[in-house]
Parts: sequence; structure tokens; C-alpha cells
Amino acid sequence: METLANNRNQTVEEVKDSPDYNWFRSTVPLKRIIVDDDDSKVWSLYDAGPKSIRCPIMFLPPVSGTAEVFFQQMLALTGWGYRVISLQYPVYWDLMEFCDGFRKLLDHLQLDKVRHCVQSLFPSFPNLPTITDSRGLWAVYKQPTGRFGFYIYIRRHLLLQWKSTTQPSSSLWMSDVHLFGASLGGFLAQKFAEFTCKSPRVQSLILCNSFSDTSIFNQTWTANSFWLMPAFMLKKIVLGNFAKGPVDPEMAGAIDFMVDRLESLNQREIASRLTLNCQNSYVEPHKIKDVAVTIIDVFDQSALSLEAKEEMYKLFPNAKRAHLKTGGNFPYLCRSADVNLYIQHCLNLCIEFTECHMIPLESSSTSPCQHQGVGGYSTPPPSV
Repeated sequence: METLANNRNQTVEEVKDSPDYNWFRSTVPLKRIIVDDDDSKVWSLYDAGPKSIRCPIMFLPPVSGTAEVFFQQMLALTGWGYRVISLQYPVYWDLMEFCDGFRKLLDHLQLDKVRHCVQSLFPSFPNLPTITDSRGLWAVYKQPTGRFGFYIYIRRHLLLQWKSTTQPSSSLWMSDVHLFGASLGGFLAQKFAEFTCKSPRVQSLILCNSFSDTSIFNQTWTANSFWLMPAFMLKKIVLGNFAKGPVDPEMAGAIDFMVDRLESLNQREIASRLTLNCQNSYVEPHKIKDVAVTIIDVFDQSALSLEAKEEMYKLFPNAKRAHLKTGGNFPYLCRSADVNLYIQHCLNLCIEFTECHMIPLESSSTSPCQHQGVGGYSTPPPSV
């Protein structure tokens, strides 16, 4: 046990003091953005990669995570030429409030192709301003002519649908972003795709150790009381889901790194995340049936039960499945090489990334579909 503890402490130091992590912190600036009327709601994010790419992959952390926990993915994917945005969301107590705030963030980052669509349809109207309603359904454009002016009202999803029909090969008319969500982050990604189903903003979902129904935690009746609990009690609830017992050094380092990240969160941040994680809600799969879904899960111990994983498979029968033999709750930290290959493979399968930014898989003797160190990449068996 003493040897295991020494190895664990050594691994933690390697994670926090590793050249990769230090290089990431020293080269990628942390941005803070306010998009709501409430100035206390501040989005923190790392944005790396070519800013000309308007179809980035965005990472949403779990309850215990911050934007830094995906530094391994940011380093690898930006090295392959992708644009990557890792987020840390502000305090939201309601799922719809979160979705509306996330939509405003995408608008602020100008990850909306309606502007480019209208400018291509009306090339004589350069630099048109964009205004959308609370759900982003209408785009309003004004062209002044002397003392007077005229407006163009265009329903966003009809415009994109018409353009994709007339010019299906054009990458400008595809949905906007790819979302990678871990645990709670995956659930929020699904709810956002559902929230914007009438005006699609999500092209694909990569769900890592995620869930589709909050009832699996059996805490829906306490969800509205988390805001009353002190920080130490909230942290104890979160830490109760971490792996217990002996683990390999990489997983031990990932766990302690996540514990360190949890310590950086204040009481309101943890309470709001637990509220979103446990309040009574579930995903309606028929609303996101057109979104490409990939499910990444592990075969060893994690916070999700086998029943919760099976429920995800039933909810998305056509989803691609990426299995890791080991990885625990945080495979993106302790099995980052495998997870990065899966993500790259998923992005290359998407038409928008293939057309906008064709990047071959990392040259090696094995692909994510044939990798011998993990459970494998598979599509579900055909229905009988």
C-alpha cells in the first residue's frame, strides 16, 4: 500500500507538472465571456486552432471538471489542424437557462452560418448585421438606402434546409458545432441539441461516460436542496462517485488531478452542477435523430451503472460505440491517446469536417477501429 501511495503521489506531480500541461497553460489563454444580462454568469474557455474554422469541436466538462481537464485533447487535435474550444460553464440552475446561455455563447463566437448563407445569397449586401430571437429561429437583416431601409426576415432552419437541398456539397450549410461531453457535459450536450432541434446548431455528439436520464442517480428529490448545502458536503457527494481501491498510476493521476480541479470550484458552482445533474429530466431522442452520435464508455469501474449504459445504447441504436477496456471515470485524461484517436475518427466521418478540413487519421499500424489496446470501435448489430 505504501508503494501504491508513493506511485500515486509521483503520478499526480507528473500530471500537474508535466511539460504538456505547462505548455498548454503557458500558450493557450483563458478567455472569460459574459453573454447574459447577469454579469455574474461568466463563461470561461480555451479556444485553440484556426479561427477561420467555424465548425469547431467544443468540450463540456463533468461536475468535477473545469476547462483545463481536456488539455490533452486540445494539444492533440489542434496539432492535427482542428479548432478546439474547451468550456467551463457559469452557474445555471435550470437546463433551459443553460441551453439559452450556450446558444448566446455560440452567437457571440460567431459560430452561425446563417450570416454566411445570406451573404452568399445577397452578395451586394456586405457585412450584414444578424439578430436572432430567443431560440435563434429568425435572422433579421437591414440594408439602409438613404433615409429609408428595408429588412429581410429569414427563418433560419428553412434557409439552411433549402441551401443544403440546392447545394448539398457546400459545407457552409451544415450544422455548426461538434460537442464532446463527459458525464454531465454529455447530458447537457444532448439537451442543447434537443433545445435547438428546430434550428440545428449541433452536427455531432461524442458522449463519454454520459447518461440520458437523471433518474438513474435517484436524487431527483434532493436536486432543489443542493444550493443550501455547504461546499464540503457537496464535494463529498461528488467524490463518492470516484473510483475506490487500487488503480494503475495513470488512473490515479487522473483522479487526483480531477480532485484538484474540484477544489478550485466554489459552492455555487458545484451546487448548480449537481442540480442540473439530478433535477428530473431526460433526453427525447426523436428530437435529435438527425445528429450523429458516438458513445465512448469503459468496461472497468465508473460512476455509471451497466443499466445506464444499456439505456444509452437503446436510446441511440444507430450510434457508433467506442469501447475502452480501462479508463475509469476520466478516460480523456488517463487514456487520452485512445480517446483522441476516437475523436479524430468521428470528426473525419462528418461531412463538414471532411469537406472543410480533410485530415487523415494519424499514421500508424492500427486505426481506432482496429486498436488492440482498447475494446474496439463498433457499430451496433442490425436489428433482427
